Amino acid sequence: MPKAEKPRTAAASRAANPIFDKTLGQHILKNPLVAQGIVDKAGVKATDIVLEVGPGTGNLTVKILEKAKKTTVVEMDPRLAAELTKRVQGTPEQRKLDIILGDFLKVDLPYFDVCISNTPYQISSPLVFKLLAHRPLWRCAVLMFQREFALRLTAKPGDALYCRLSANVQLLAKVDHVMKVGRNNFRPPPQVESSVVRIEPRQPPPPVDFNEWDGLLRVLFVRKNKTCAANFKTQTILDLLEHNYKTYCSLRGMDVPMEFDCKAAVLAVLDSVGMSEMRASKMDNDDFLKLLSAFVDAGFRFTAA
Repeated sequence: MPKAEKPRTAAASRAANPIFDKTLGQHILKNPLVAQGIVDKAGVKATDIVLEVGPGTGNLTVKILEKAKKTTVVEMDPRLAAELTKRVQGTPEQRKLDIILGDFLKVDLPYFDVCISNTPYQISSPLVFKLLAHRPLWRCAVLMFQREFALRLTAKPGDALYCRLSANVQLLAKVDHVMKVGRNNFRPPPQVESSVVRIEPRQPPPPVDFNEWDGLLRVLFVRKNKTCAANFKTQTILDLLEHNYKTYCSLRGMDVPMEFDCKAAVLAVLDSVGMSEMRASKMDNDDFLKLLSAFVDAGFRFTAA
């Protein structure tokens, strides 16, 4: 008779089925076809250095290692980093893998050509902007996000999900929706559907002060379906612009008229470019650039001098 199987110990059970920390956004991609599709969409070359964020147990990592010259992963959970180390130990890929243990948002990133990530959803936005701020610029990033966040990244003027995030990211990069990924492709399944996007930074980056640009968009997208004039008539916005205008003039030794009417001056800028009645929800980045240039030329700033 065959021997009866010994009951698994608690430790053995945990090793075979690790308990994932949902607070860290740990939803492991288990479908190998989806993992391969992501690597293929990234166009990884044999000469590339790839950065992977949140490798988990390494289902994506092993496919990247097959293609890339070197792979650096950033993992916050020491348990998963240890699992990944064991997975490649003794294989030819071991020497091609570097593991950075820590919070992606806090660590210094090395040079990389391509970024691939099954992104923890709670860091989606800061992850995108940290990548876009990284220098030298990289070739592309193929990133998994919650479906709605991905659709915001790719939304165009007039779309329901078009927002400040859409305009900000599209100023700095070209963004394309690559594929939908159902929740059953993950372990454990998340509560939401996912999508993969491909991001290619604009090279060279646009010659725009991003802080000023974002300051303008903060004003316009507070109520994106209201007219530009209506948003700029808000007293807190007028107070900010008047303070910055006076500071700007003071630093440059310019006189501010005693009866300076900030509201009238702001509305005059809007009228000068024909945008008083336009709405942010229908404006594209060329519109925003034109409006920002008009405000800057008139001496207005959206960030502190």
